[in-house]
Amino acid sequence: MKKFLSIIMTIVLSSFMLVGCSQKDNNTKKIGLIVSTLNNPFFVDLKKGVEKEAKKLGYEVVVLDSQNDPAKEVSNMEDISVKGVSIVLLNPVDSDSAVASVMIANNSDIPVMTVDRVANGGNVVSHIASDNIAGGDMAAKFLIDKLGNKGNIVELEGIAGSSATRDRGKGFEDGVKGSNLDIIAKQSADFDRTKGLSVMENIIQSKGDINAVFAQNDEMALGASKALADANMKDVLVVGFDATDDAVDAVKKGTMAATVAQQPILIGETAVKIANQYLKGEKVDKFIPVELQLVTK
Repeated sequence: MKKFLSIIMTIVLSSFMLVGCSQKDNNTKKIGLIVSTLNNPFFVDLKKGVEKEAKKLGYEVVVLDSQNDPAKEVSNMEDISVKGVSIVLLNPVDSDSAVASVMIANNSDIPVMTVDRVANGGNVVSHIASDNIAGGDMAAKFLIDKLGNKGNIVELEGIAGSSATRDRGKGFEDGVKGSNLDIIAKQSADFDRTKGLSVMENIIQSKGDINAVFAQNDEMALGASKALADANMKDVLVVGFDATDDAVDAVKKGTMAATVAQQPILIGETAVKIANQYLKGEKVDKFIPVELQLVTK
């Protein structure tokens, strides 16, 4: 009888432990993060910021990488919608195609916040990003000053359709209007260093007289700098955008003139803070700007 009671007590205690573990799992707060690509230092830092602040606030982060593929992004949103997340932070590959991803979350009653790049539709609670238009204008003002308001500029664009491409381009192009700076070539290199190198090589072949390059991110700027160095065009000013570690080092060495400093870790931290406020029932603004600055030697 004693042995039988001992077995019963063991079963009962085990059941309590299982229920407790199950309740703990069910009560775990989760934030979903869908990143356009983790093959870019900027978005790796953004992820770090999200994870750092989430840990402080007691959230688990479920991270999925879209690998710069809009179809993969949609698939990621479908996957994350069944992982028990309370909210999704979406860094879109493309602002237009991101609408489909947002709608999936909307249909599952999961709130969405966009980070760094906007979605051009669907119900988005808030957008957390730097002011890309202001950053483009900052780069334009810098080059106007450094070139004495005269020169030939090449602009390397990011992924077609992304809000960062559109806004950085608008800020820069509006910024040079009325000056004597001439944008003699404008071509996409998809925010990629290798493509930045090859696109710049082709532009050098077709446009010999170049005074400066504005690249809409640092990866393209670093590729362009390599192409210019290989062509022995060391006096061409190169301005990037993002202030990644490699770009800041290049500015210190003088191979890049400047980079517009977004703060990806701060963007990630801010996104989690705003998500937490929203989940607590607090009102949040539709756009949360994160400060920019220009990094020069």
